[in-house]
Amino acid sequence: MQQSSYSSFHPPQRKLMGPGPSDVNPRILEALSRPTIGHLDPLFIGMMDELKNLLRYTFQTENEVTLPISAPGSAGMECCFANLVEPGDKVIVCCNGAFGGRMKENVIRCGGEAIIVDDPWGRAVDPAKVEAALKANPDACILAFVHAETSTGALSDAEALTKLAHEYDCLTIVDAVTSLAGVPLKVDEWELDAVYSGTQKCLSCIPGLSPVTFNERAMAKVKNRQSKVQSWFLDLNLMLGYWDGEGKRAYHHTAPINPLYGLHEALCILYSEGLENSWDRHRAQHNDLKAGLERMGLELSVPEAERLPQLNAVIIPEGVDDSTVRNLLLTDYNLEIGTGLGDSAGKLWRIGLMGYSANSGNVLYCLSALETVLNKHSN
Repeated sequence: MQQSSYSSFHPPQRKLMGPGPSDVNPRILEALSRPTIGHLDPLFIGMMDELKNLLRYTFQTENEVTLPISAPGSAGMECCFANLVEPGDKVIVCCNGAFGGRMKENVIRCGGEAIIVDDPWGRAVDPAKVEAALKANPDACILAFVHAETSTGALSDAEALTKLAHEYDCLTIVDAVTSLAGVPLKVDEWELDAVYSGTQKCLSCIPGLSPVTFNERAMAKVKNRQSKVQSWFLDLNLMLGYWDGEGKRAYHHTAPINPLYGLHEALCILYSEGLENSWDRHRAQHNDLKAGLERMGLELSVPEAERLPQLNAVIIPEGVDDSTVRNLLLTDYNLEIGTGLGDSAGKLWRIGLMGYSANSGNVLYCLSALETVLNKHSN
C-alpha cells in the first residue's frame, strides 16, 4: 500500500565495526557532495588518470590496466573471471570460506571446470594441497584464491601460492577485497596476475566500486581469447577504451562520477598516511583489540600465524545468544559487529578494524560496550 507522504531518510551515526562497510572518513563524505560534472569532461578525465596512479600505488604495481570497476567488489570478481576464463578452461579454486565458493560459481558460469581445493573455514589455504592439485591437473590454466577471507578472518600466503601457480604455468586470480591497504599486498613483487578488491573495507570509502589490476600475462590471455567475454559491461577490451584511451575517450558507460570523487579522496588520504603506516596501524589496533578480548576471556578462532588483523573472528561463549548481543550493541550503543557465515553463523562474531574504523577510540568503545552487554547477558 502506498504511503500518504514520504520524508528524507536520515540514518543514525553508527560505529561500523563489522565485516564491512567500514566508517567513512568525513573528508570522503565531503568529496561525494562536490558538483557533478560530465564523465567525458577533460577535468574529470584528468582526475581519472590520477585515480589510476593512486590505485597503482595502493596495489604496489606498475600495471597499465589498473582501474575501478563501476560496481561493488563482487563485480570486480566477476570481471576477473569473465575476462580470463573461457569455456572448457580448468581452474583450480581454493575454498577456505564463503568467498572461495563464489569463485567456484564464477568459474562454472563462465563455462569452465572448477577443481576445488578445500581447507577448513578459519584456516589459511594450504600450499601443499594446492601443489598436489596442480600436479594432478597439468592442463589447469588458472589458480584462484582469496588472500583475506572475510567470512572467517583467515589470511593466506598470496606470494607462495602465486609462485606455485607459475611453476605449473597457471595464472592467478586473487581476491583482495579485505586485504587491500590493511595488510601487505605487493602485486608486482609477488607477481600476482589479476587482483580485485572493494572500496568499503580498508580504503574507508563508500561501497559500490571495485579496484582491479591485471598484469601483462593476464592481459595477453584476455586479448587472445577464442570467444567473446560473456559480459558486455565487464569486457575489458571494451572498458579500456574509456579508461585508457589517449586523448578522446570512447564512451562505454556513464561512470559513477561522485563515488569516483570519493575514491580519489580516499586514495589521497591513504597516500598521505603512507601504505606501510596503514598496514602498521591496522596491526596495532588488532593487537589492542585482541588483548582486550583476552582480558574478557574471549578467544579468536583463527590461529595467530594465519590471522587477519582487520577482521577478527571471535568465538561466542557457550550460552550466549549471538543475535541478542549484536542487537543490544546496535540499539543501545549504535555499534555494528557482524555474525558468522555458513556453519559459523551463531558461533562467531566478526569484528572489523578497517580503514577509518581502525582507531584506538573505536577499539576501546567496542571492548567497553561488548563487556557491558555480556555482563547484562550473564545476569
